[in-house]
Amino acid sequence: MAKKTVCPITRDQFDAAKPVTVVINGIEQSAPPKRFSTGSLGWYLNGKTEIEIDGVKVPVQIGMNLTIVGSKELPGGEADAKPEPAAAPVTLPEPRAGEAQF
Repeated sequence: MAKKTVCPITRDQFDAAKPVTVVINGIEQSAPPKRFSTGSLGWYLNGKTEIEIDGVKVPVQIGMNLTIVGSKELPGGEADAKPEPAAAPVTLPEPRAGEAQF
């Protein structure tokens, strides 16, 4: 069985995280720190650039997550959030004769 990785920092410590520089095809990109909706911590980069193929520049879209392993399980994340109770179903009155119901 695989050993679970424990995140070595706290959520408060992550607040000091700086952007990470990523080089794609020789061009520097900056990935700012992000608290993902899943509760994980890391960095996120999105954008566009060009890559040359056989002398032709082709546009590419960048979508990259760098996720700190084990950060989702840290206290205070999405994993700790309690789901909201489901709303009670709404009962509509029966339509009267000749009325349409939508």
